[in-house]
Amino acid sequence: MAGVQARDWRPRYLQLAEELRAKITRGELAPGTLMPSETELADTSGLSRTSVRNAIRQLREWGLVRAEQGRGTYVRAPRQRVRRRNAERYQWEKDRVLLDETERLKTGAIEHDTGLTVDDLKFHAEYTRVEADEDMAAALRVDPGTPLLRRVYWTSSRHENAPLTMSYSYLPYDLVAANPDLLDAGKEPWPGGTQHQLHTLGVEVDRIDDVIRARPPSPDEAELLDIDPGVSVLTVRKTSIDTKGRVVEVADVVMPGDRTELVYSHKLQRWKT
Repeated sequence: MAGVQARDWRPRYLQLAEELRAKITRGELAPGTLMPSETELADTSGLSRTSVRNAIRQLREWGLVRAEQGRGTYVRAPRQRVRRRNAERYQWEKDRVLLDETERLKTGAIEHDTGLTVDDLKFHAEYTRVEADEDMAAALRVDPGTPLLRRVYWTSSRHENAPLTMSYSYLPYDLVAANPDLLDAGKEPWPGGTQHQLHTLGVEVDRIDDVIRARPPSPDEAELLDIDPGVSVLTVRKTSIDTKGRVVEVADVVMPGDRTELVYSHKLQRWKT
């Protein structure tokens, strides 16, 4: 290792972290490789053990290495990334509603976002009946205490343990109860997703509003999503409004910030000349 440059404006631990990241990116430190010890890195970089420790912590926050208790720190294999193009995605989901079941079974939204196939994925769904709290009542434009169907979803690659995303979906219970199949988590994953489920009730989604935030993960989210300390989650509150102006679903989608991209493209009207 060439050593950290003393005149670089960046903190010295960050210089070391960047140098190690470059080695990982170039493949000089391959996935599964045991990282040099703190003592070795301190000797080769000329930094203190504290600075080295901070550099390793930075690599963990970037998702590049993983500490294993009693064994050391290892270079992490690249994580499956999710590239969510919401503007395109929602219209794609709506167009699929009118396809026959054979076509709808071929692929879903996660496959659309990752390039994986149905056979690459593991799907989890939990359904419960709950009462609307103040937040969800306001989001769904219903009274507090209104019965809701709460659905918790997560999907994982068969090659990784951590889910790619989590979603907490809420629908008015009285609306979905008109089709008993929509109350059964065993019917998931539903070919065509939520928009097709709503279609079975005669509901056409007219507009979807997204509100995007970044925040620290809850302890449960950090454990389930396998998020290292310092990594935030991105959240999308997705509100679906039908052609009658009703809010028919509110979903809070939670995505690990170190392996998620949100992509938006908007066509602008040209000036009249």
